[in-house]
Amino acid sequence: MHFVAQGAGTPVLAVHGWTTDHRLMAGFMEPCFTRRAAARPDAPSYRRVYPDLPGMGQTEITERYRGSDDMLDALQGFVDHVIGDAPFLVIGESYGGYLARALACSRLGQVLGLALVCPIGKEARRSKRTLPPHTVIARDPGLMAGLPPADAASFGDLAVVQSPETFRRFRKEIAPGLALADDEGLLRVARRYELSTAPESGAPFERPALIVTGRQDDNTGYADVYALLEHYPRATFAVLDRAGHNLQIEQPDLLDALMEEWLDRVEESAPS
Repeated sequence: MHFVAQGAGTPVLAVHGWTTDHRLMAGFMEPCFTRRAAARPDAPSYRRVYPDLPGMGQTEITERYRGSDDMLDALQGFVDHVIGDAPFLVIGESYGGYLARALACSRLGQVLGLALVCPIGKEARRSKRTLPPHTVIARDPGLMAGLPPADAASFGDLAVVQSPETFRRFRKEIAPGLALADDEGLLRVARRYELSTAPESGAPFERPALIVTGRQDDNTGYADVYALLEHYPRATFAVLDRAGHNLQIEQPDLLDALMEEWLDRVEESAPS
């Protein structure tokens, strides 16, 4: 599994969403961790590990991948190989949040903290999710009219905030991964999209958690996440207005503040 790593210290595993790649996660995580290290040089340090899931980014998908169970198995093997039995944090976005929840469930004694950004809620299948209608809060007709049709379609499909900055980050952090996705291989996985064992089927995750959703997210929504909260008794749950499924580029300051506070709680709760 292809991956990129930055920094040194406690591992932080970053799991991107469906059809994107590691650049989505690094785009919002690296500025946060870099600023934190500069502001608090005596604080704990972190090694951020950014894999590309099979069929996405630079990781090949083979015939053996037939569903999300296989994706989770690959991620488990990656943790064994790259992190081993060391304590670590997990941050997952969208489908990556689905896998991150399952990973945390299976490694309760090893995962120090869990953060989810625009995660899939109780319903894995899109057809069963409770979703708001697509809504654009901040329009920029001039920007959209000046984009090539393909860019306007791919960016506009999820954009709640249309601006030069959100489009710049979309082109840099999201679009490159979308272009690399192996559609045929991922179609096989999508046929068995639900994990055979629900991520919340085990004991509650009692370490610090963060769940951030977008009020206008018409891909994974926010309403279905409420049903998960009892499983995460130490979770901060936020629903951000002016944010869709690309929340990390539409509400970057709020997400950064919530991430900082989550890291404070993780460090406070970590074994000495």
